[in-house]
Amino acid sequence: MPTAGEQRAEIDQAVRGATVTSAFAQTVADHGDKVALRWRELDGTWGEWTWREYADRACRVAAGLAAKGVGRGDRVALMLRNVADFHVADVAVLLLGATPFSIYSSSAPDQVKYLVSHARAKVAIVEDDGFRQRFDAVRADLPDLEHVVFVADLLDGDEPPVDLATAAAIAEPGDLATLIYTSGTTGPPKGVMITHYNVVWTAESLLRGFEVERADLVGMRLVSYLPMAHIAERMTSHYAGILSAYEVTSCPDPGQLGGYLRDVHPNVGFGVPRIWEKLAAGVEAALAADPDKKQKFDEAVEAAAPLVAKRTLDGDAALTDDERSTLEFLDAIAFAPVRALLGLDEMRFAITGAAPIAVDLVEWFRAIGVPLSEIYGMSENTGPLTWEANRVKPGYVGRALPGVEVKLADDGEVVARGGNVFEGYLDDPAKTAEALDTDGWLHTGDIGEFDDEGYLRIVDRKKELIITAGGKNISPANLEAALKSIALVGQTAVIGDKRPFMSALLVLDPDVAPGWAKAHGIESTSLAELAEHPEVIAEVEAGVKEANDRFSQVEQVKRFKLLGHEWLPDSEELTPTMKLKRRGINAKYADEIEALYSK
Repeated sequence: MPTAGEQRAEIDQAVRGATVTSAFAQTVADHGDKVALRWRELDGTWGEWTWREYADRACRVAAGLAAKGVGRGDRVALMLRNVADFHVADVAVLLLGATPFSIYSSSAPDQVKYLVSHARAKVAIVEDDGFRQRFDAVRADLPDLEHVVFVADLLDGDEPPVDLATAAAIAEPGDLATLIYTSGTTGPPKGVMITHYNVVWTAESLLRGFEVERADLVGMRLVSYLPMAHIAERMTSHYAGILSAYEVTSCPDPGQLGGYLRDVHPNVGFGVPRIWEKLAAGVEAALAADPDKKQKFDEAVEAAAPLVAKRTLDGDAALTDDERSTLEFLDAIAFAPVRALLGLDEMRFAITGAAPIAVDLVEWFRAIGVPLSEIYGMSENTGPLTWEANRVKPGYVGRALPGVEVKLADDGEVVARGGNVFEGYLDDPAKTAEALDTDGWLHTGDIGEFDDEGYLRIVDRKKELIITAGGKNISPANLEAALKSIALVGQTAVIGDKRPFMSALLVLDPDVAPGWAKAHGIESTSLAELAEHPEVIAEVEAGVKEANDRFSQVEQVKRFKLLGHEWLPDSEELTPTMKLKRRGINAKYADEIEALYSK
């Protein structure tokens, strides 16, 4: 088994001289007639572009940008939803040797001003007039910004397209491929500098993590729905789409993801935990209408889970003939129809990341035949650090990717080194020095543990550990993951810093609670009413007690407040990618929290 250092040398050799643009040109040459990008038209029909059509549009947009003065080393802001035009615009900027960066489509004018000013963007490309107005509102404060242009105008421009081969050679491996701005929950957003080398190196490492030949990934279908300002989506569908020749279907509204999955039947899928929770909740809600059917399905999952785990870790030969027959029978009568209903029946690689996920949810999906695995990483390492695509251990985020070194510092912090580690934060040497030490180790800020096979488990964020009034250090992430396993609960935030005991805010799941209430003869249908209903509270209380049994006495939640309105992405409670904004939650629900400690 080669060492991480030896693997890194092999990957370095494989990607020597490569850039995102050279990889794009190669994919166009190799697969020009294959479908690259798909989208749903307003009338419900599907539109698509081949790789050759994708390239032609990118070269035309590049020409339009060049006419506006964009050249090597410039920076261009992109404010588009998850649409096919995004891919074209991003590649077009790269073909000029410039650097594109994305702004969340939900960003307010002041946020736009900060990012555009910090990056010193010369041009901004927007999708529609609504986005244009956010730039107009702060244009007087952006002296470096020379043009704000609609992507449609660039696509319809009169300039002759740039030559793909010539333009693709402009970029160098050390050039910036993008800036990924952090969420800014602990201060002003930082600009994570990701180079072309980082991107192609990470893609090559991931390819080896897939444990398949590159040709096997060509044409794999996936649905792209998260904001492209997030490293996970940008790496999964944009960069990996280019380097592995995926067929990417753009879903501009994450709320419509379920329908897109059923239409596309993707082969590769990435989702933050909340996405997987909502898919499972939809199944549970449908089954709740028939308690007998639900009981049989739950029993089937319970029977399948240990057999799937055994086969996953020890191989199919580890199962007896009877066990294999049992799995085949359960799949045929119970699981295959559910996978087809969800649109996950052709999923080869299902991945979750960006936040903790409950172990039993991973086990549930794997039991029903969806090969869900956890990936771990951050923007500062171009997305992934650890992953195990096939030999999965629920509760662990896999082992170090090929060529990546991962270890624990003396205090348990996860640190990593590899070709995927970023160049630093734009114009912020002090923050860069905090994240990158002199030996090239990235300090993740996460506390971890390894098992005897090198699988990593994330315990918590160093800065998020709760220290109670009694001086006990408690992991909120582990508690929250356990509480979200309660069927009626969709989202959670535990409280306890400098408090005498742990408490929690629990949010009713809008996909499950109404069906549960109807099945139990409760006429109320609004979440607000259900959150106050004694039977609902009693059911959640029983779930909290069961979740508490997994923890020590000091870690257990003593009181909770049930909330009847869903926390939505990019709100006071959640970031655009559905991570908790703890400061925002503590501020918004200050009265509810104080009430928990004044009883």
